[in-house]
Amino acid sequence: MRQRVIRHVMERWVDPVTAFSELFGRSERAFWLDGGARAIDGLSVMGEGASLVTASAAGGTLTRDPPGRVLPNDIFEFLAAQQERGVEYSIPEVVDRSGTDSVRANSAGAEFVVAEPQGFGLGWVGWLGYELRARTMRVDATHTSQYPDAVWMEVTRAVEFDHRRGTVSLLALGDGWSGELAFWRDSVTAALAGARSVPDDVVVPVHDRPALWRYDDEEYLEMILQCQAAIVEGDAYQLCLTSEATVDVHPDPLATYLALRASSPSHHGGFLRAGEVSLLSSSPERFLSVSPEGVVESRPIKGTKRRGATPEEDALLRDELEDSEKERAENLMIVDLMRNDIARVSRIGSVTVPSLLAVESYAQVHQLVSTVRGTLAEGLVPLDAVIACFPAGSMTGAPKQSATAILDALENRARGIYSGAFGYVGLDGRIDLAMVIRSIILDAHGATVGSGGGITSLSVPSEELAEVKLKAAVLLRVLGVKEDT
Repeated sequence: MRQRVIRHVMERWVDPVTAFSELFGRSERAFWLDGGARAIDGLSVMGEGASLVTASAAGGTLTRDPPGRVLPNDIFEFLAAQQERGVEYSIPEVVDRSGTDSVRANSAGAEFVVAEPQGFGLGWVGWLGYELRARTMRVDATHTSQYPDAVWMEVTRAVEFDHRRGTVSLLALGDGWSGELAFWRDSVTAALAGARSVPDDVVVPVHDRPALWRYDDEEYLEMILQCQAAIVEGDAYQLCLTSEATVDVHPDPLATYLALRASSPSHHGGFLRAGEVSLLSSSPERFLSVSPEGVVESRPIKGTKRRGATPEEDALLRDELEDSEKERAENLMIVDLMRNDIARVSRIGSVTVPSLLAVESYAQVHQLVSTVRGTLAEGLVPLDAVIACFPAGSMTGAPKQSATAILDALENRARGIYSGAFGYVGLDGRIDLAMVIRSIILDAHGATVGSGGGITSLSVPSEELAEVKLKAAVLLRVLGVKEDT
């Protein structure tokens, strides 16, 4: 029997910053999939995990808390089995008549909104670390991450913000708003009604602790040359070379995330906290989505230019990006790779590229973005699309099998959560995952920031190094690192 998602639409809008701070700011098992500081469309969703599942790529095992036992199957099989349970939707109990849904009257004459199944179907929220490529690409796990290779929270209740309609809804699995669910609904409603507004312009203190890069500049420049040598030899067309910076700081995770979303707003932001490990992301890139109808979509980003100091310089840099032979070639290679990955699990003839080489502008950079779309083949489930496409081509290079082997040897480290994906696997059959880029990882050892860029035969090493530092700069500023370190 399918579970049921019930919905209570609140009478007024509440700012997501205030809501998360009030309801989940002190929780050690919480998530916030953030539509952005200035969102006018899409959804933001937040809540706490009812249980937690962590995965080991090397061991091929899962651990669930509670009850804390080791499970014999892998994370993809686990999530697919959970999603197979499915859900059905109920009619919301409280209405907002400002939206576009039709309004009808029930037998008592009271009006209600007929909400189409959409948005967040409850289920599981978490991340997939890069080292899970051992499972999806059937290779040996050569490096062990200091973080769990996957963390997923079971979400049976959540708060959903519809930015287009201006509504806030409480979602829960259950047959109706009675008993303990009614108590939860009323408690959340009362807490939000009395919550004080929380400013989202957090001031970050600057300190004298430096950012320690995994490779110094000379080492990274040499790695770029080795990438280009491999390309000349025909072993790859493109390689996404990465580095990481660590900072010995232990800031409050939520305050740090609020500073990040204020300085680098994004439509795929996220805050995930699982005990001592927190993922704070201002990711601009959708790795993969799958609709309940089986539409698979990826929006790879490749090609970067900084923003200009003046409107004139900014427009010039945007045009340079759009016209750059090297940047366009970089994007096209990844589009071709994603077309191939998606085609492996799609109906024949269904794979298309609705948008190619579109320029999107963010707070610090202009980027080239394309869209690849397909329809899931008969007999396959949504997690099959994730397995076929993970890790994302924009973070590996092409061809993927050869590229990841070359990078694994060159970088000689675990990438960890960086270069993976985060988001949700809904009980309604929907999946929405963003890339773990432009992200900060906090744990007991401090803060880590990953950064990288695509290397081609046309790359200028000094420019590639500058791009890595540019992408990391805003994240390091959020951590209080001085500009010149």
